[in-house]
Amino acid sequence: MSRHIPVLPNEVIDSLQPKANQNFIDCTLGDAGHSEMILEKIGPNGKLLGIDADAESLLRAKQYLYRFEGRVIFARDNFVNLAKIIAENNFGTVRGILMDLGWSSPQFSERGRGFSFEKDEPLDMRYQGGSELAAETAADVVNNYSESDLVRIFKTYGEENLSKEIAAAIAEARKKRPIERTSQLVEIILAVYRKKLNSTKEIPWVGGLHPATKVFQAIRIEVNHELEVLRQALPQAVEALIAGGRLAVISFHSLEDRIVKQFFQKLANKTIKFVNKKPIIASDDEVAQNPKARSAKLRVVEKL
Repeated sequence: MSRHIPVLPNEVIDSLQPKANQNFIDCTLGDAGHSEMILEKIGPNGKLLGIDADAESLLRAKQYLYRFEGRVIFARDNFVNLAKIIAENNFGTVRGILMDLGWSSPQFSERGRGFSFEKDEPLDMRYQGGSELAAETAADVVNNYSESDLVRIFKTYGEENLSKEIAAAIAEARKKRPIERTSQLVEIILAVYRKKLNSTKEIPWVGGLHPATKVFQAIRIEVNHELEVLRQALPQAVEALIAGGRLAVISFHSLEDRIVKQFFQKLANKTIKFVNKKPIIASDDEVAQNPKARSAKLRVVEKL
């Protein structure tokens, strides 16, 4: 069982400044890499509320954080319900909150839910298995959305240049039979790219990216309502902090970062102040060791 490597670990700790006996929240617990570092700093009595919508993620996190037993509260929920989760767990005096919007590698590769275009799996992509938060699966989106809606999703959420061509190819393919597996969707995308690039290569890589990368990202965002979740969670996080408390958000693509940046700008000098005016990015050394850190941007604010 490989553990996900957290991005910007030292930068997160430097920004949140966790100290003895303070309380923190990790809204997206994952494999708990950041949380483990925070818990080491907030002993002996500081507590951490770890939230994750995925039951399997929580089981993994419990294994990694077993030595902090008694100081960690685990909540299986989506951080869109942050205020409710805090109230239900009577978790007060919150000094710091972390939102790491990246998806851990094991969630893609080991879940069997169709997140990865490198495996042949059912097209599900719901963050939780049988999720009550996301009723529609990726297969529902691919087979039932109108061609124009697919174009919109691929363009808006994936910033995919061949959105129209891929949506048209999907609409044509699903007339013959439902698109139910990742391999079917990948082959449709690859065929579009081969035709466009006049390529005979099995995988016509595009600027170092697999051609299916952006479409899969776009469908995942749509299925899990990721951008709406972020919009609703940010004000709850600021509200939950005590004065002087800090909120750190790590985003991985421009859509998320724009939402975070605009939200912070709206509250600047009223409710919050910027800890870092420009987003913090990974060092060359970190990117060399963990290529997924390349696109990470960390923004941090402090509550007034």
